[in-house]
Amino acid sequence: MKVFLSSDMEGTAGIVDWTQCQAGNPGYEHGVALLQAEVNAAITGAVTGGATEVLVNDSHSVMQNLRPELLAGRARYLSGRHKPLYMMQGLDPSFDAVLLVSYHGSMGGPSSVLSHTYSPRAIAEVRLNGTPVGEAGINALVAQAHGVPVVLVTGDDVTAAESRAVLPGIRTAVVKTAVSRFAADSLHPHDACELIAAEAEAALRGLAQARPPAFDLPARLDITFRNADLAEMATWVRGVERTGGCSAALVDDDPLRLYRTFVTVLLLGRGIAE
Repeated sequence: MKVFLSSDMEGTAGIVDWTQCQAGNPGYEHGVALLQAEVNAAITGAVTGGATEVLVNDSHSVMQNLRPELLAGRARYLSGRHKPLYMMQGLDPSFDAVLLVSYHGSMGGPSSVLSHTYSPRAIAEVRLNGTPVGEAGINALVAQAHGVPVVLVTGDDVTAAESRAVLPGIRTAVVKTAVSRFAADSLHPHDACELIAAEAEAALRGLAQARPPAFDLPARLDITFRNADLAEMATWVRGVERTGGCSAALVDDDPLRLYRTFVTVLLLGRGIAE
């Protein structure tokens, strides 16, 4: 059984500030240690649940946060920037399940710890077929394209609710409760890791009942940008139409192509905004 694990960082128990998530800051090394433990917990739970191969795609920031020699389960490690499929690079139809670890809520939704949608300076909100979504929901387009079920999301309570709204039946490991965008009531790291391991194991043991994401096709992504210039810039990408002063939309009957177009818009906009 092959498992694909995409790891972000902001959804880790104990993390509430950007300085814990950005290399070069005093709190970063501690933040990475907390993240590494949660990723390892997910791997350990997956192996206990039947996984024989795990690929970890480091998906946070410059995407080289984890210590590969410390990964549990002799997991493979995909790291580095400029991945064509971004947070879902490496996923293909040979995999049996997707785990999304340490994910966070969307920009524009209820207060989630360190909420954003890929780029807090470029994107204010994204809707998929009319429903507000964060990175978990948008990344699930790649899983749909390859016919692989997303079986677990870990993070705060807002992220869990947001994920369940677009991925019915998904298991969630809520490791902290959001108080505000920069405050949370977190489980003790050991308890958080035990919960993640248990949910990962249960998710794989129940894999026979899991189904790939099934967003209606053609699917539509409506993007609200932080300013009008970014919305205009988005139309430089083929297939993107301006829908308002700060908004644009893209529609496609191929979820993988839709995702790739979105990533192109994202990276172009982030380069200008940041």
